[in-house]
Amino acid sequence: MTSLDNNTLNEPKLKPTSVDSKPSSTSTSSLTDSVANLFTRLRDGVKIDEVGVEILSIALPAALALAADPIASLVDTAYVGHIGSVELAAVGVSISIFNLVSKLFNVPLLNITTSFVAEEQALNSKNLVKGQEGKQVLPSVSTSLALAAAVGVAETVALSVGSGFLMNIMGIPVDSPMRVPAEQFLTLRAFGAPPIVIALAAQGTFRGFMDTKTPLYAIGKYCSTVFLFLSLQSIRVHRDRKYIDGFSFIKYTSKRWPHIHHQYQQHGAGNLLNAILDAIFIVVFGFGVGGAAVATVISEYLIAFILLWELNDKVQLISPNIDAREVVRYLNSGGLLIGRTIAVLLTMTLATSMAAREGPVQMAGHQICMQVWLAVSLLNDALAIAGQIGLLRSADHFSSIIAVLFLLQALLASDYSQGNYEQARLVIYRVLQIGLVTGIALGVILSLGFGAFSSLFSTDPEVLGVVWSGIWFVAGSQPMNALAFVLDGLYYGVSDFGFAAYSMVLVSLISSVFVLVAAPVFGLTGVWAGLFLFMTLRVVAGVWRLGTKRGPWEMVWVNSQQESE
Repeated sequence: MTSLDNNTLNEPKLKPTSVDSKPSSTSTSSLTDSVANLFTRLRDGVKIDEVGVEILSIALPAALALAADPIASLVDTAYVGHIGSVELAAVGVSISIFNLVSKLFNVPLLNITTSFVAEEQALNSKNLVKGQEGKQVLPSVSTSLALAAAVGVAETVALSVGSGFLMNIMGIPVDSPMRVPAEQFLTLRAFGAPPIVIALAAQGTFRGFMDTKTPLYAIGKYCSTVFLFLSLQSIRVHRDRKYIDGFSFIKYTSKRWPHIHHQYQQHGAGNLLNAILDAIFIVVFGFGVGGAAVATVISEYLIAFILLWELNDKVQLISPNIDAREVVRYLNSGGLLIGRTIAVLLTMTLATSMAAREGPVQMAGHQICMQVWLAVSLLNDALAIAGQIGLLRSADHFSSIIAVLFLLQALLASDYSQGNYEQARLVIYRVLQIGLVTGIALGVILSLGFGAFSSLFSTDPEVLGVVWSGIWFVAGSQPMNALAFVLDGLYYGVSDFGFAAYSMVLVSLISSVFVLVAAPVFGLTGVWAGLFLFMTLRVVAGVWRLGTKRGPWEMVWVNSQQESE
């Protein structure tokens, strides 16, 4: 980080983008040129250069660190699928409700923490005496962790106490065979809300330090031995071939442990612990869907503890005097992102609700498709983080502090004194190119291999038939998913939160209406088509925004053109 000099502080700052955050008119040529530049340079998406290596060095660790909760749900889906289609459908409904309630506040808190910590870290480093050691005292960290704990407890109470009411909203009546297992899973799973929110706040802090590797290494370093012990114990305790055949990967993993131990250390083993606990609670003790929920909750508490342990070496976690103004700042800054998150989650939950109305078999198949779809999207989401952090790092070369919309006072949290906008534009193009290439590759891999591993999630031929029909959705939507997630990261990187929120509400409204109309007529095909439309419209809105060269993007495009001249 470079330091702001007096001249930089006196430079005029860009006006907040709250006024210009809604879509505005632009010439067709600007949009055409933007799209042409992206797709004609598609080959750069596989080019290994300094920028590409930096992006991947951020994205790959972030993808694995972000995997904790979605992959935990995927593991639950795989195990519960062997119990029965009704139980699998019930878990699908419960996971959807859990995601709706928990991520309503979790996603905004994560991004706010990243930005506030980055800002405060930049200011702190400027005043830090050279050679000074010891923990940093950052009020933004202690405030975010305190809020995370409070939000997590509130989510637990809401989910456990209101499980019946939430099931009614999702269209699961009391006499439905899915009702009892769904309520049981949701009530127990609710106790995992606090560690999830706290872990996300910790990850946001590490991101604020421009560090996506420590969360990954921390989890792997402390959990590897736990995984080895539990995998061996699981096989020793339960030797019934009927179950060992169904979960042969446990035995396979334990045999090959000396060869892949290092690999697991790098990829994090918190989710592997969840997989083993699932085997113990579901297979050995016969706890059913309740066992799956408990296994996930235990693994989430362990992951949160590890992240806090590592973070404690860097900063003071608990401040004796939490400034109420800092808390208000957090609460006031999340308005736009909360609205945006509501729009996303309502669309996804509506899709799940419409799928549940098709019956247990269709819902079970939809659940498998959705969990694979969400898990695979982790890599794309990590590229979004790379784009955001890439722009944060490029902030060292910008000419003035980009004024923040409603979300933050200073999102990019560093100086912008050098005016290297060409570098920022290069980051934008490269992240989009890599994202598109990644999406195409994932689509091809899933289209060829999805059918082969779908039997891991269920042995019911009717459920597998539904899964096979969803291959086109899971695989075909990956390129759009990649671009949509990357564009999200770019919004955050330049403080374009207003457009991100308003456009998402509009996209969600259009897609939800489509699902409501199409699902009763076409069944799951209508649901999946609506979700594909949802992702496509997000991409259209994002590319359109880049082409307008308005709001915070005006600084990037106009100044970079001046540099090239």
